[in-house]
Amino acid sequence: MVGLGRTGVAASGWLADHGVRVYASDADGRPELRDVAEKLRAKSVVVDVGLHDLQRIKECVAVVVSPGVPPNAPPIVAAHAAGVEVVSELDLAARMLTDSKLIVVTGTNGKTTTTALIAHLLRAAGRSAEAAGNIGRPLIALADGSTPLEWVVVEASSFQLHDSPSLAPAIGVLTNLAPDHLDRYQSVDAYYADKQRLFRNATAASIWMLNGDDVGVLELAKDAAGEQRRWSTRAAADAWWNRSSNKMIVGDREVADRAQLPLLGDHNVENALAALLVVAAVGVDVTAMGRALETFSPLPHRLERVRDIHGVLWINDSKATNVASTRVALDAMDRPFVLIAGGQDKGESFEPLAPLLGNCRQMIVYGATAKKFQQQLGNTVHLIVVDSLESAVRLGVDNAQSGEQVLLSPACPSFDQFRNFEARGDEFKRLVGNL
Repeated sequence: MVGLGRTGVAASGWLADHGVRVYASDADGRPELRDVAEKLRAKSVVVDVGLHDLQRIKECVAVVVSPGVPPNAPPIVAAHAAGVEVVSELDLAARMLTDSKLIVVTGTNGKTTTTALIAHLLRAAGRSAEAAGNIGRPLIALADGSTPLEWVVVEASSFQLHDSPSLAPAIGVLTNLAPDHLDRYQSVDAYYADKQRLFRNATAASIWMLNGDDVGVLELAKDAAGEQRRWSTRAAADAWWNRSSNKMIVGDREVADRAQLPLLGDHNVENALAALLVVAAVGVDVTAMGRALETFSPLPHRLERVRDIHGVLWINDSKATNVASTRVALDAMDRPFVLIAGGQDKGESFEPLAPLLGNCRQMIVYGATAKKFQQQLGNTVHLIVVDSLESAVRLGVDNAQSGEQVLLSPACPSFDQFRNFEARGDEFKRLVGNL
């Protein structure tokens, strides 16, 4: 096992529990990993923290790789050179879940909410279903030998798809495409090529749910075997949003009013349409799904309403780790707002945000990308550089006026100052909670 993040630990433990001899390693030597290592050693796993034993890796039968480990990392290069099979935890788990049908959701943005919505609607319809994968629960955790689930809804990142040669969804969903992860990929085309791996095991029996408003999605899927269905928020499709009536429609049936969806932003109508299209495909009566949509709980860190303070609504969109996601958030703002952004540089230009900043009274930036934001957007919006998220929140308090919003939508990964986007969002909520 290469990498001891959440999925690496889960896969190592599962393999050990099933009698497999496991060697697990992580180049990171931080103290919390040493605690993880001790727990794995209690299961007879051989563990190295702070290094990889490349010779031992070359002698393995197979290597399971965590999604955070890039293909050019020395242990992966060594494994390939020795002819050792390299697979993701997702692929390993899919091989074990032979009695469950997989719904695999990928895309640049919206995949977590879409995954959660699909699982929610299936359960509301009385179907046996759980969500796993990149949504935060390792897929291998569902291969525990209990009664098999009828449906497993899997969120898959491009990193996971890269090393998942056996993944064969009964239903696949592609939400949208935009440049991302350019700190890992040599080009946008290379990133899209990993997304296209969703279709690599397509058969005539496969069903693909596609964003009909995204030309890149349709191009990527055009040669995939199987049936293709589309959703749209612009025109009639297999599932679509009739803006004049404000109804979400599947086939010829009005399913729900847009107002029933407790989520900010028109992009979440797209996510809901994708989920409705999936559950319709498995035989659920979608006319009963309006109430289920209404009871869906918004996920944290995704345009999450945090608190209204003296008429100012604070919104946590820490999950916006790329420019495309922040563009979606900005498009959802329906009144003047203060924007907080910044974080690690992943190679994207911030200039595409400029057309959506007309209603932004002030932009507060911090972190490793602060100067880059200033260079690219300083002539577009009133922009202030601060040293930390805490300073940005304090400045937001001073400048936001009643009737406005303060939006944390960083457009960047968090790793310059935070462990992950969840930690960043939690800190934002703590700071706002203490105002």
